[in-house]
Amino acid sequence: MYELINKVVRVLKKVVPEPVVSFFRPLYHRALALVMALSYGFPAKKLVVIGVTGTKGKSTVTEMLFSILRAAGYKTALISTIRFAIEDESEPNRYKMTLQGRGFAQAFMKKALEKGCTHLVIEVTSESVLQYRHWFLDLNGLVVTNIQREHIESHGSFENYVAAKRRIVDTLAKSTKPFRVLVANEDVPESRAFLSARVPKAIGFSAHELSHVTSDERSVSFDYADTRFTLPLAGTFNAMNALGAIKLAHAFGVPLTTAAEALARLSPVRGRVEHIDAGQDFLAIVDYAHTPDSLQALYDAFKDRRKICVLGNTGGGRDTWKRPEMGRIADEACETVILTNEDPYDEDPRMIIDAMAKGMHRTPEIMMDRREAIRAALRAARPGDAVLISGKGTDPYIMGPKGSKTPWSDAEVAREELGLLLAEK
Repeated sequence: MYELINKVVRVLKKVVPEPVVSFFRPLYHRALALVMALSYGFPAKKLVVIGVTGTKGKSTVTEMLFSILRAAGYKTALISTIRFAIEDESEPNRYKMTLQGRGFAQAFMKKALEKGCTHLVIEVTSESVLQYRHWFLDLNGLVVTNIQREHIESHGSFENYVAAKRRIVDTLAKSTKPFRVLVANEDVPESRAFLSARVPKAIGFSAHELSHVTSDERSVSFDYADTRFTLPLAGTFNAMNALGAIKLAHAFGVPLTTAAEALARLSPVRGRVEHIDAGQDFLAIVDYAHTPDSLQALYDAFKDRRKICVLGNTGGGRDTWKRPEMGRIADEACETVILTNEDPYDEDPRMIIDAMAKGMHRTPEIMMDRREAIRAALRAARPGDAVLISGKGTDPYIMGPKGSKTPWSDAEVAREELGLLLAEK
């Protein structure tokens, strides 16, 4: 059914005028959500569905929950920005969107059920709400990692963005599941307000609950509820991501010791402070870091190293407010800043770069070819340096004008360029 709908929509887009499409789009998305859920037999009703939303940390928290639930003995499936997984079967998400439409989630949940899964962890974004892709998820639980300024253009305002996140919380509140749990970040006013939702159990989490937090460039450790947790992920921000996942899992009966064991064995999260190791004598890191806060947190994780930073700015035509701010943060934290192309869509990529440069006191290096920028950064590194390549994470394409897309992987390009560099020595 999912493939059939895709083919029909592609044909209709070619023959139906855009004004007509725009007028009927909301009705189309609502009707499609219902039809697809019905056609697959409302599979979410037969699963324990755990949603994860927020501005930052969603993909990492979904991976944490996926690992914890499996360690607790539950057959579990996963839908995230990074990948789709059913137990050990996994494939990368190449859709350039977190939650694909046209019934993808319903089809995936049906497949997960057929494979014997009892649990699903799913990343839910504010933009998916605009297409009603959160309908019929029948959530049992939801983690709200945090709320920061993001996707302002697509939502119209920060208030509208928060309202879209609230609609995801409302999905949990309206779910027919008898036991429902909301876990939300208490340290952020907007997400703290969600704890008033009418759910059987609402749980806040806060940085003050963590003690003896220590971190290095490859791990973070902390104590919570008399239990020591150590994760093979860099950055103290991942302690907060872990706390949200731990509290949600504990509310569903997973012992803290089980969560601790699962998180200690957590596989590296691709595109999230991902170390690219090819035998070089410096660090090479690929990270998504698409907001000012996340970029600052990335740089703080390597504060004791000389940093060479490669960055663009996520998405032409959106979140223009953050461009000079991202430039300012890089200018202050990095020894060398190389600004490069990222996902310009229909916007002039050089205008995006120029907007970032306005936030900088120093004149940055500008290399519009992203591979050239990564190559230059790696070749400029000295022993002990950190080359930080941010903005795309696991994004599989560079998005250009008129819907064009160029296959891409920051991690693969970094490995290739490191291989060439080391071969010359």
